[in-house]
Amino acid sequence: MMQIMNNIINPLLYIIPILIAVAFLTLLERKTLGYMQLRKGPNIVGPYGLFQPIADGIKLFTKEPIRPSSSSPTLFILTPTLALFIAMLIWTPMPMPHPLTDLNLGLLFMLALSSTAVYSILWSGWASNSKYALIGALRAVAQTISYEVTLGIILLSIVILTGGFSLKTMLFTQEQTWLFYSSWPLMMMWYISTLAETNRAPFDLTEGESELVSGFNVEYAGGPFALFFLAEYANIMMMNTLSCILFLSPGQTTQPEMFSMNLMLKTTLLTIGFLWVRASYPRFRYDQLMHLLWKQFLPMTLALCLWHTSLPISTFGLPPQQ
Repeated sequence: MMQIMNNIINPLLYIIPILIAVAFLTLLERKTLGYMQLRKGPNIVGPYGLFQPIADGIKLFTKEPIRPSSSSPTLFILTPTLALFIAMLIWTPMPMPHPLTDLNLGLLFMLALSSTAVYSILWSGWASNSKYALIGALRAVAQTISYEVTLGIILLSIVILTGGFSLKTMLFTQEQTWLFYSSWPLMMMWYISTLAETNRAPFDLTEGESELVSGFNVEYAGGPFALFFLAEYANIMMMNTLSCILFLSPGQTTQPEMFSMNLMLKTTLLTIGFLWVRASYPRFRYDQLMHLLWKQFLPMTLALCLWHTSLPISTFGLPPQQ
């Protein structure tokens, strides 16, 4: 009985803080964009607008869920749930400081799940039975699959340096020095690729209102739209947390309080970088998006991966592999 209770409570202790953090991330984004554009942002609902995320959630989940009569009902309802389920499941091997499940192939697990998230986008566009939604879904899938190529090669380079697919191995390797110092070009390309992978500006072509009338989720409203929204922001936080673990180690897991504070601070700074980029740069054209990946990032990541393979580990200031 106790084991069953633990199996229920432990995932909830992971999921609920993530959902609360996602809710207040939307407030942080609106406040940050407001101050960057010389306005206040949300400041009416509650002190300093702190209750705005709660009000938005109540509003979205109490609205009537409109479903087009021509849509495929089963997939139309399932795809937002699938998007949020994958966004929550991908946190499983993340050490914060202790993972929900300790996986030896944690990086492969996360890469496979992020690839699976493409299906929720494609199915939502197809199930809507709308040309706008289908075009938006096809563009989103092409963008997401493309940038996963560079993410996979960068992860391969990191695996070569650290000698394992476990996220705990990444932390142990960086006890003396961050991987950022020896592989900062990889981190820069990783950070930009995570912007594209999470459909954030200036790569938000999947939701380009001026071109696609909001893209693949144009037919969604109310609760199903909120699930897509939660999944997107959960993926933003997950990618930035993973960036910290891969390149900016938050410290030793033997000091849980310091580790958690370090991880939270670095993740917040990287997330504010996402918001800063959104406030600063205009949207790319689609051909520029693909040119950046296939003509610039892909050759550079392949070259760096081969370079890391050919040099001894001691060159990078890392401890030798056991």
